[in-house]
Amino acid sequence: MDTIAVAGQLLQLIGEHTRMAHERTLGLSPADLRKKFRAGMTVRDYRDKEAVFSQGDTADAIFYIHSGTVKLTAVSTRRKKAIIAFLQRGSFFGEGCLAGQSLRICTARSIGQSNIIRLQKASAVNTLKRDPKFASRFVEYLLSRIIRIEEDLVDQFFNFSERRLARVLLLFEQIGRESKPDHPLKVSQSTLAEMVGTTRGRVSKFMNDFRKKGFISYNGGLKVNSALLAGFLQSRPMSVTKS
Repeated sequence: MDTIAVAGQLLQLIGEHTRMAHERTLGLSPADLRKKFRAGMTVRDYRDKEAVFSQGDTADAIFYIHSGTVKLTAVSTRRKKAIIAFLQRGSFFGEGCLAGQSLRICTARSIGQSNIIRLQKASAVNTLKRDPKFASRFVEYLLSRIIRIEEDLVDQFFNFSERRLARVLLLFEQIGRESKPDHPLKVSQSTLAEMVGTTRGRVSKFMNDFRKKGFISYNGGLKVNSALLAGFLQSRPMSVTKS
């Protein structure tokens, strides 16, 4: 059975998983994965800003974040750069190879120190075929990613920059809690502007407003009051209506 057929089987499982946790992670340990993937698995530590793979590389494996954070970025032919996602501990990435993707369409880079597990494509395909329970959990994870991507797209197209910035700050607050104390996650206003899709000047204005309202503070680094910021988002619902 080829990889396209395996991907098709995974998609058929979608209907069996209508209830799932948002942003689900599998919580697998290296020992768990070693049992499933055997010789097709390797583990490596990555330094801050070190690339796991680069855009245009051969797509021959999927990856699992055991610890740390990974940033996905893409560059257009006109050299315009886009930040696709920040992935935390318990996340897979590079799974496009299972659906026939031959080359990487983005670059994956470690943010701070991270420990990442590499799973060979052939080994992953075999595991998904022979282990329906693991395949089911993997589909649940992919579905949670799809939900997150849809929400990000809705935010990008329909919502105000201020709301998009609030969601991004909540994401970084969550990543910060996962980061090691000796390697805190740092983010510039230029990076925030890229993620929000606005100018650095507008981000600076919003950040000043958020600071005055107590949503954020600067005490040896950016601190996010997640409760207040979540309340702010609830008071400004997404700018879409039911059809």
